[in-house]
Amino acid sequence: MTAMNPASTAPAFATSRNPATGELIATYPFQTPSEVEQLLDTNAAAFRLWRATPMRERVTAYRRLSATLRDRSDVFAALITAEMGKTLASARAEVEKCAATIEWIADNGPAILADEPVNVEGDDQVHVSFLPIGTILAVMPWNFPLWQVIRASGPIMLSGNGFLLKHAPNVMGSAYALQEAYEAAGFPKGLFANLIADNDTVARTIEDPRIAAVTLTGSMRAGSAVAATAGKALKKSLLELGGSDAFIVLADANVDLAVKAAVEARFQNAGQVCLAAKRFIIEQPIAEAFTRKFVAAVRQLKVGNPLDSENNVGPMARGDLRDELDGQVQRTIAAGATLLLGGKKMDGPGNFYEPTVLANVLPGMAAFDEETFGPVAAITVAENAEHAIALTNTSDYGLGGSLWTQDQARAQRIARRLETGGVFINGFPATNARIPVGGVKKSGYGRELSHFGLREFTNAQAVWAKTVD
Repeated sequence: MTAMNPASTAPAFATSRNPATGELIATYPFQTPSEVEQLLDTNAAAFRLWRATPMRERVTAYRRLSATLRDRSDVFAALITAEMGKTLASARAEVEKCAATIEWIADNGPAILADEPVNVEGDDQVHVSFLPIGTILAVMPWNFPLWQVIRASGPIMLSGNGFLLKHAPNVMGSAYALQEAYEAAGFPKGLFANLIADNDTVARTIEDPRIAAVTLTGSMRAGSAVAATAGKALKKSLLELGGSDAFIVLADANVDLAVKAAVEARFQNAGQVCLAAKRFIIEQPIAEAFTRKFVAAVRQLKVGNPLDSENNVGPMARGDLRDELDGQVQRTIAAGATLLLGGKKMDGPGNFYEPTVLANVLPGMAAFDEETFGPVAAITVAENAEHAIALTNTSDYGLGGSLWTQDQARAQRIARRLETGGVFINGFPATNARIPVGGVKKSGYGRELSHFGLREFTNAQAVWAKTVD
């Protein structure tokens, strides 16, 4: 998934365009150097105010933010659907998930961020405080225009940090609507702010002393560039770089339940999800039955206008992303995979792509080795459970994965052998405020959400008070 534009070819503005119709929604000029300077100054001043704000007042602002998101749910949902093309029902669910997460943080964050006592020998008093470190620059993608930002900003800001958002160019309307929601909830003006800029400006901003750290959800290329810049400036970075999650179905699994989950796991949000099933690794004894039922279920999906409640799959967010996906499909077929369904762009306006199922996909093929960010499922047959584990771990990615079996004890043993940040047994990958999300290998490092996310960008300050006679 791409979170940044190539600096050499990017225009001097961000463009929001309806992916279902091609209609231009709005353009947003890049900020000038003087505007970026003012933005950083205002943000720094807001951070100083916010870090001095008592926790109970921060929590009150969080509760107002949750209520504001719910009050504006219809507006946010319509904007999300217009800018990136997900179905209206999915967009509404995204807004509610954001509101619920902010509510959970308000309920649980203060205890997680409270001073933590440490027992030591003698009468010395020791505790660890979790203190803000400054403003965090967040480079965020377009596929969940609100959720990706909330799952970063929510944990980051409660401890007293500031937040500077460099959102994807095609969802800047959502970015500004979210900034307005933060301000309407009573957060200091400028504490949550939007940066509209090219890659060179982003790099200079990372290096700026007013920025304490950076978090990015995006491609490996973008993550490598951001991490290198942050590392050179001796600043912390958190990277979530997508994945090619395996959906493992062992021979003793309930095939019908697995198929039903597999369709949603792959084709939700038109397949444009980092933490989603992409490689379907099926144990040989049930491979034929799973494939037949899966193809039949995918064939029933309805593709079209995301505003129509009868449609399950909307357009891809951008035309260039559809072209890239189609290239991966054609390269995979040329390498020997079997096309069972779909496999081409749909005629007419919009960035629609047929729900596609590929079989006999092997390591070395594009749909196995690369992240396919669209409505394409790749099926691989495993000889046995050991082979399924090996195939899963062959990937350079390690974000999440699903494991389907009726033997819970065996599932727990296998889960520990999978090189992923998360394993979902008899379920498909999802995110929840209570559970950390993040990857290993080339899926990145660091964790968002849960107590890990709330403490990720804090100064764990040890305070050791010696006893004086």
